[in-house]
Amino acid sequence: MISRRQFSVAAAGALAASRLFAKPVKPDSVIDGVQIGAQSYSFRDRPLDAAIAAMVQIGLSECELWDGHIEPKLRGADMMHWRETAPVETFQQVRRKFDDAGIQIYALNYSFRKNWTDRAIEHGFEIARALGTDKITASTTLPVVDRIDQYAKQYKVYVGMHGHSNMKPGEFASPDSFAEAMNGRSKYICVNLDIGHFTAAGFDAVDYIQQHHDRIITLHIKDRKKNQGENMPLGQGDTPIKPVLQLLKKTQWKIPANIEYEYKGGDTVEEVTKCYAYCREALLGAPANQDTPLVGVK
Repeated sequence: MISRRQFSVAAAGALAASRLFAKPVKPDSVIDGVQIGAQSYSFRDRPLDAAIAAMVQIGLSECELWDGHIEPKLRGADMMHWRETAPVETFQQVRRKFDDAGIQIYALNYSFRKNWTDRAIEHGFEIARALGTDKITASTTLPVVDRIDQYAKQYKVYVGMHGHSNMKPGEFASPDSFAEAMNGRSKYICVNLDIGHFTAAGFDAVDYIQQHHDRIITLHIKDRKKNQGENMPLGQGDTPIKPVLQLLKKTQWKIPANIEYEYKGGDTVEEVTKCYAYCREALLGAPANQDTPLVGVK
């Protein structure tokens, strides 16, 4: 018969061993049915592996993968050659890193430009498939959309046009510019709505989401002042972040809300952690600003 002391020592050792060999807890940032994630551009100050570690530390389980985390730092013809020929196995390995961390690559952020070859554009769709996603977000222009649509239909990959606040011909900023991209083209041409830029350009993000949620593949969560105002910490600008998140919660539309940290701050992990806490509070804490009604939502 063992003594109580021997039993306690044995139990403590078993507990320590179980912790040593236990699988790490995977992050889960779905809050009341709303998927909160990150645009990995938020972690542009560090390489891919460190960015993944930061997301795990914060507790984010979904990602829109910025091309800067997977492309080499090349220029000109060398960069275009890489975009045309990069082995898909490279991106399958990237996918495994995210899988091992428990983070879903929901979309690839890959910004097709006018000077890209057709082969480089097509390879972007092959990269997305190798990463395990059927969604791309793109900071691109209207003249490129027909070329994008050609491959979007072929690969059955949805491409969200990313809006900024630039009200220039060919740029995506206004509801009309998004409509021009989608009208007459396939269902695969969609919207990646940056609610901060949309607000800075003078438009109503809540209203737009209500009207076009079926064509929005992702949101970027950032705060900006109106009238082309600067980026601000969440809650200090004019962007209706809380009403947008409450809208997603109420409707359960499956549109990820991806934090994009761009304001002037300190340590990246600390700032994204604050952004995530703000989103959690918006969904679980105080109700959205009652001055911004959720029109048509019951």
